[in-house]
Amino acid sequence: MSQIGQPATSNVAAQQSTASTGQSSGNFNELDIDDFLKLLISEMQNQDPLDPMDNSEMVQQIGQIRGIGATDQLTKTLSALSSSQELVTASSLIGKSVEGLAVDSSPVDGIVDRITVETSGENDTRTVKVHVGGKTMDIKNIREIHTG
Repeated sequence: MSQIGQPATSNVAAQQSTASTGQSSGNFNELDIDDFLKLLISEMQNQDPLDPMDNSEMVQQIGQIRGIGATDQLTKTLSALSSSQELVTASSLIGKSVEGLAVDSSPVDGIVDRITVETSGENDTRTVKVHVGGKTMDIKNIREIHTG
């Protein structure tokens, strides 16, 4: 909250500056669009009516909101692309000989039988699994692929 006589914009601007430099002890780097909008609304509700926020500050903050939204969408798109690429890579391994570590940390050496995708409902992640004989390994645990 701002002190009497000090507009709320200076506090939020200081927090945003701290967040962009990464020197905060809090988690300002993890602000999403909803958090940012809550801050902006709170700032507008608590501003000094005799000294309201400057229009240029408002435009700057709206621009920051758009930037956050665009960054969130880009992150989601890149994550989906990465997951799809991992599945394509795994499917190209069917019939090839691989070496790596199984999920139980035992060594695996053999021909890939099939590929499965496991999803976690807790954090909405997908994991691509490679099956060699009776053993299963995460695609990230493949150490060597034999092409011959």
